[in-house]
Parts: sequence; C-alpha cells; structure tokens
Amino acid sequence: MPESEVQPHPVKEQLPGVQYCVNSPPPWAEAIVLGFQHYLLTLGITILIPSMIVPQMGGGDLEKAKVIQTSLFVSGLSTLLQSLFGTRLPSVVVGSYTCVIPTTSIVLSRRYNAILDPHEIVMGFLGLWRNVARLLSPLSAVPVVTFAGLGLYHLGFPMLAKCVEVGIPELIIFVFISQASAIAFLSVVFILRNEYGLLDEQKPPTTQISCRTDRSGLIRTAPWIYMPYPFQWGKPTFNAGETFAMMAASLVSLFESTGTFYATARYGSATPVPPSVISRGVGWLGIGALLNGMFGSLTGTTASVENAGLLALTKVGSRRVIQISAGFMIFFAVFGKFGAVFASIPLPIVAALYCILFGYVASAGFGFLQFCNLNSFRTKFILGFSFFMGISVPQYFREYYHVQSKDGHGHSHSGWFNDVVTVIFMSHATVAAIVALILDCSLSRENDSTRKDSGLHWWEKFSLYGSDVRNDEFYALPCRLDTLFPAV
Repeated sequence: MPESEVQPHPVKEQLPGVQYCVNSPPPWAEAIVLGFQHYLLTLGITILIPSMIVPQMGGGDLEKAKVIQTSLFVSGLSTLLQSLFGTRLPSVVVGSYTCVIPTTSIVLSRRYNAILDPHEIVMGFLGLWRNVARLLSPLSAVPVVTFAGLGLYHLGFPMLAKCVEVGIPELIIFVFISQASAIAFLSVVFILRNEYGLLDEQKPPTTQISCRTDRSGLIRTAPWIYMPYPFQWGKPTFNAGETFAMMAASLVSLFESTGTFYATARYGSATPVPPSVISRGVGWLGIGALLNGMFGSLTGTTASVENAGLLALTKVGSRRVIQISAGFMIFFAVFGKFGAVFASIPLPIVAALYCILFGYVASAGFGFLQFCNLNSFRTKFILGFSFFMGISVPQYFREYYHVQSKDGHGHSHSGWFNDVVTVIFMSHATVAAIVALILDCSLSRENDSTRKDSGLHWWEKFSLYGSDVRNDEFYALPCRLDTLFPAV
C-alpha cells in the first residue's frame, strides 16, 4: 500500500469547501436570498424572549409585538456595527437567552428597570478580554466552541416536541436534504397551511398555540409602521444588586460569543480570530447591550449561534450576506405588519433548524482537535473532565439550586446573588470553558512537549494581529478606523 494512503488527513488552518469566504460576496440575487434566510433565523430567539417575559409584565399581544419589533430593530443595528467595526466576521447579534433569569427577577421585583450595563464595553475596548483570549490554546478552545452549540440543547428537540406535527417533518427534510433554500420555502408552506386552517381545530389549545401561526396574535395586533426610539417605556432606574446579576449574564455571554466567533471564522474560511479582534468584537457587543437597554429590549446581546450554523449549512460565510440580513431586520421591524407574517412562524419549525445548526457549531469546536495530540493523557483528561463538568454542573444548578432559590429556600437571602450564581453555573459553555482554561494553563503548560500537545505551537502565530498577513484581509477596519479601535 502506498505510504500516502495511510497518512492522516492534513491539518487545515482555513476550512476548505467554503463557496464564499468572509470578504468574498456572492452575486447580489443569491446574497439577498441568503440574507433573508438569516433574517428568518433570527426571529426564533427574538420572539421567544419577549413571549416569555412580556406576559409576566402584564403586557398583551400588542405590547409583545412592539417589544419584538424593538428587539429586531436593535439586533439589526448591532449586527451592522459588529460587521463593520467589530470582529468584521459574518456574525449576527441577537438577544441573549442568558439574560432571561435576571430579567425575570427584575420583573418579579415589581419595579420596572432598564439596566444599562457597560460591563462588555469596558471588557472589550480596554483589552481586558483580549488577555483572556490569549490564554486559550486549541485544546481549551474546543469546549468553548463546542458548548456554544451543545449548551443550547433545550432550544432544540424539547421545543420541537411542542408541535411534533410540524417539527418532525421539517427535521427529517433538513437531515436528508440539507438545502438552505428549504428554510424560506418550508416556512411559507407552513404559514399558508396554518393560515387557511389546515391544522386540526380539535387539537388542544396549547398545541395549537405552538403549531398555528394564526394563534400567536402578532399579525392581528402588530402596527403597520412602528419606529422604536430610546426610552420608549420610560426613564431607566437602577439597582446595584440587579446590575451585578446582569453583569454575570454579560460574562456568560462573553464566553458563549467567543466560541461563536471562532466557529464563525471557521465557517467563513478565515484564519482563527486574533485575541485583539475578539476583544474589539466584545466591545461592540457591549454597545449593542447599551442600545438594548436604551430601547427597552428586555435582554442583552450575544453572537448568534444558530446563524453561525447556517453559514456551515449554506457554505457561504460572506460578510455582505449578514449585512443584508441586518437590513431585513431593520426594515421588518419598522414595517411591523409585514414582519409579523414571518414572526408568526411556529417555534417548533425554528427548533427543527436549531437541531442541525447547533450541531454544526459544536462540530466546529471538534475541528480544533486536529491541532492537539489526542494520544496524550493530559489532553484526554482536560477534554474529558471539562466536558463532563460542563454537562454535570449546570444540571445540578438547574435541578436543585435554581429551584430552591425560587421556592424561597435558596442558599442566600439575596435574590440577586442567587441570580449571579445561577446564571454563571447554568451555562454549559462557561463552566466547560473555565475548567478547561484553568487546567490547560496550570498542568505543565510551560513544558515544550505539553505546549505541542495543546496545539500552542500552532496557535501562537495567530495570537498577535500583525503576525499573519491574512488578518488584514479578514479583520481590518474600513476607512482607517483602526486608529480609533486598534487591534494590537
């Protein structure tokens, strides 16, 4: 047998097979179709968070529609800012599901606060998060990226199962076809089917709410034209304890967004993101969180995991496509009646997509294993232990700590402290990342062979912005804005 046939697959710094990379836009017609599909995908989390929180605030369908439009508007602005001045990756910015716990606590406290948290802005633009990112090796990056996808499993099949009549067929179609054009097509088919009453009227009310577009109330109540504006719900008030809870949610968002940035760069066929660029992107996520607070969007910001997965599904990682999707977000946020038609897509349809797209992001993390020595017991221990703790610890806090705190038997009399602990330790990505980072930095890392086992010998050339000429190709700011926001 020839020697070449028994060699392992070669290491690839950039993912091959991508049709359009970060700075390689497809034709305008194709870019518009793909941008519209990215817009449709953002509706899932944009609808889910207000649907959970607005009713607890005493709001009806009209208020929910306005909050959804506001969230979509701010996501469009934040996505444009991120693609132009942040990481410059094809990364969509959406509301953070992590903020649901502290936001719910604020709602239940009977005070209506809009907390403007500068935490991410400071962490990003002052370069603090850059120093954290520089500690990462390919080995410790694996749990960060992998759990950015796997950590959101509860938004996959459990949400799909609320309407198996819709979710299961779409999941099967996507598994066997995996064509991006099916996203828009199937969504329209299910909208028409449900609008014309083809779903059994005898189904239980909870099933009909999950399955039918005409039960959401959005199309009926959404205003034709609505322009969100700052402080539209009133002036902000502040509470120190709740601010700490929001800061904890922002910290979790940093870990999850960092993993998503790495996955986005991979599926955009770019080089690994330099720590300074990640820090710059985190700063602009903070600007997005500030906008969310000013406009009253109920949540913070994070890099969208599902949209990173769609880059892999379509094999198109173009920055222009994401900028077009941001344009759709802003347009349909202002012209609400048109956007409500698509916002009424049943969440089980979106959940079926999540099952595939989150899996793509998780697999991007496994891709970094090609730079590690998998025959090293140190590598096996760090991977296995961080994965196990990333699954086990959040499960404990979800089943016991969080339940006790809500029953009034929590481990602290301070509700905000319970929220801080719960938000951090219920995040699979955060727990796995912290465990892997600590172990990788402490277990004989200075040894030359250990550094090679972790892949540091390969990673170091990407740790400084100027160390690879390709960084200017993918991450350079336009119009010499690098003088204002330098990447060093």
